Amino acid sequence: MDSQEQALEQEQNVEQNVVETKATAPVEEVTAPAEEVKAPAEEATAPAEEVAAPTEEVAAPAEEVAAPAEEPERKQYQTKKEVLERAREIAQGEEAPQKEEVDYLKTVFYKMHIAEREARLKEYIDGGGDPEAYQILPDVDEEAFKAEMSIIKEKRQKLFKEQEQEKQENLQKKLDIIEKIKGMVTSPEEANKSYKEFKALQEEWKEIKNVPAEKANELWRNYQLYVEQFYDLLKLNSEAREYDFKKNLELKTKLCESAEKLADEPEVISAFHQLQKLHQEFREIGPVAKELREEIWSRFKAASTVINKRHQQHFEELRAKEEDNLARKTALCEKVEAIAAEENKGSADWERHTKEIIAIQAEWKTIGFAPQKMNVKIFERFRAACDDFFGRKAEYFKGLKENFKENAEKKRALIEKAKALQDSTDWKSTSDKLINLQREWKTIGMVPKKLGDQLWEEFLGACNKFFEARNAAGVSGRGEEYQNLEKKRSIIEQLKAAAQEAGDGLQEKVQQLVEQYQSIGHVPFKEKDKLYEEYHAVVDKLYKELNISVAKRRLNKFKDNLKQVADRGADALDNERARLMRQYEQLKAEVQTYENNLGFLNAASKKGNSLIDEMNRKVQKLKDEVQLVREKIKAIDAKNNEKE
Repeated sequence: MDSQEQALEQEQNVEQNVVETKATAPVEEVTAPAEEVKAPAEEATAPAEEVAAPTEEVAAPAEEVAAPAEEPERKQYQTKKEVLERAREIAQGEEAPQKEEVDYLKTVFYKMHIAEREARLKEYIDGGGDPEAYQILPDVDEEAFKAEMSIIKEKRQKLFKEQEQEKQENLQKKLDIIEKIKGMVTSPEEANKSYKEFKALQEEWKEIKNVPAEKANELWRNYQLYVEQFYDLLKLNSEAREYDFKKNLELKTKLCESAEKLADEPEVISAFHQLQKLHQEFREIGPVAKELREEIWSRFKAASTVINKRHQQHFEELRAKEEDNLARKTALCEKVEAIAAEENKGSADWERHTKEIIAIQAEWKTIGFAPQKMNVKIFERFRAACDDFFGRKAEYFKGLKENFKENAEKKRALIEKAKALQDSTDWKSTSDKLINLQREWKTIGMVPKKLGDQLWEEFLGACNKFFEARNAAGVSGRGEEYQNLEKKRSIIEQLKAAAQEAGDGLQEKVQQLVEQYQSIGHVPFKEKDKLYEEYHAVVDKLYKELNISVAKRRLNKFKDNLKQVADRGADALDNERARLMRQYEQLKAEVQTYENNLGFLNAASKKGNSLIDEMNRKVQKLKDEVQLVREKIKAIDAKNNEKE
């Protein structure tokens, strides 16, 4: 497969890989054209008549070398429609599509396309929209652009086939010319007679352009062989022969000077391309005097070698840079894959990991091309890891939303029930029903905070309307509620007194008082919240002190038993430590789960939220347990150090 077939195949691969990516996924560079990866060939074999190979075989002719084209000045497009219009001109017009411009149009179009899409997403989010509910709408311009690109691809395929056909025809023409010259090289007399025809064949040879790259060198060697043989047989008068050689020497000397000047050309790629043109001219010029052939060729070869070495070094540096880029991109892939593999226990974990991946995506965009054979593969690996993470995140939040939706419906149902009861005058029965509704409310899971506030206020309003009406009516049973109030206040005072005491029976005493408090019935509605806060303030203080005291006793007991554990065998302490480490990690996970759930609960109500208070107490108790397990592990470590 020659260089043009490779380039065409690469372009087709690129077009297949230019796909729509997620809003959160990075946009990859268009694959580097083949000429930025492939270096020129080294010097080849010499033709028969020259001492060393002519430069045109050091590097193939310009049209057959997969070398990078000199970067043209690019038009700056402002909108996607401008890019689309240019693509339409190429697709519908008569001009031959140039690969460099087609790649440039694709790159510019998709940069604008992604930028517009990200801007629309940002505007949607800034306007209060839900990122997970955002839908990417079809883009008419993109569909039109893809259609024009498809036409361009077909044109380039057709052009490529025509060029290949032309090369084959040119090959046959040059083979015919060689055969004709070969037929002239029979005797000096025949050579003299055929001189004009020979010169005409030389001119015809110059007019014939590209041939298949794999045939170019062999074709040139055969042509040069029979041309030299013809000149050696030619019996022209000495003056004409010397004039011909002199003219050819002057032309080749100028080419040598031009090639030598290219050593000072700052643009390596430009110098290489100019050298290719000089190669073409050098090979089209006839021979010089036999004694000067080696000298003129050596001079031209030396100048060519300088340019070729600079060109080769340029590609070696480019390859080294691309390998470094590949290593950096591989490291980023591994980072994203590691993040995607981590367990996400709640929304906080998902958001934290999302920020990390977005930062990695931003870093990815700062890195240049990887080697061509890996450029698309490494991007596909990176995109797959990102898509995996964001796909699972979308599924998680989709499930969470469904759960939120169900919880919201349950709370709305309770609101409707409360509203149906708010005007009731059946004080006793309705009071019990509303209190049961409040208890049921606490068992329902989370909803988004803003909606939760709204639903709670609506529910609380319905409850308050009834209880305020009941209190205003001064119904019977009010005296019982005040009796319950006094009983609960008495227990609170006993709990406060217990807090000042100490002793081994404190925990049992506190537990008994708590059970008594909970067995007492309702208190006046307007006193309920104040009493609740006073009760939980003293209970929380007692539980905290009891937890600390109990933890100390448990730790001391554990330390006392360590010697017995150690006596069981050499691995007993290590096994116990491993068990405690598993317990430690499990407790930490529970704490994290509770704290994540607390983040979704609504604590904005003026009346407070007993569910939040209860969860906070559980979290504190778990944290105390975590601390105790940590101290036990430290005790085992200290025991092991004593043994050593």
